Amino acid sequence: WCIPSICGRDELGRDVLARIFWGARVSLIVGTLAALVSLFIGVSYGATSGYVGGWIDAAMMRLVDILYSIPFIFVVIFLITILSSSGVKDEMAKYGINQIAIFYVVIGAIYWLTMARVVRGQVISLKHEQFIDAARTIGANTSRIVFRHLIPNVMGIVIVYLTLTIPSVMLFEAFLSYLGLGVQPPDVSWGLLMNEGIRVITPVGIFWWLVLFPGLALAMTLFALNFLGDGLRDALDPKMKNR
Repeated sequence: WCIPSICGRDELGRDVLARIFWGARVSLIVGTLAALVSLFIGVSYGATSGYVGGWIDAAMMRLVDILYSIPFIFVVIFLITILSSSGVKDEMAKYGINQIAIFYVVIGAIYWLTMARVVRGQVISLKHEQFIDAARTIGANTSRIVFRHLIPNVMGIVIVYLTLTIPSVMLFEAFLSYLGLGVQPPDVSWGLLMNEGIRVITPVGIFWWLVLFPGLALAMTLFALNFLGDGLRDALDPKMKNR
């Protein structure tokens, strides 16, 4: 005796619930790693731009504006198409790099723009504070002031934005996998599961559970992460600590 398939089975007889749990690894890892990549690039870039100021700040922000104008969905599709070719895939395999690892980095590298702007605004408001003047007085260089004094003081805002970035990245990965451009079999993610569910829906039969349960898992996870981000924002906001 065994527990029946709670969420049904797919066209090959595989348990959908087990595949949802298995696909959660890829969906959560891509969201976390891509958010960490955007955190590293965005915080470093934004903090340096905000502290240095002047024409360097203007040039760095104009670069961000230019990158904002690029439709990144087409860039990601173009890069994934190139990386999926047999020659490039074999060349990456020599160095132990697979396509999904590049997929994590590429998605993270396009989500740092807003992070950079958020950090830059916070650094501009902090760089004239007394503790920064004291650091300059004792001879601290620019890199020490930025990474030792400014960035730790903006980490509250950064953590909140990071928790809100993870759902966006997960949704973007699900969209690409749904189109067949993201995670490829035998790997599995929630977007790929929904894509497989759509492909087996025919006029003969509608296998609704193949789409409903992966979509429900994705929606509940995104709701939980957004709820976590809102809670952290309220907890770390100094104006709301006396409520």
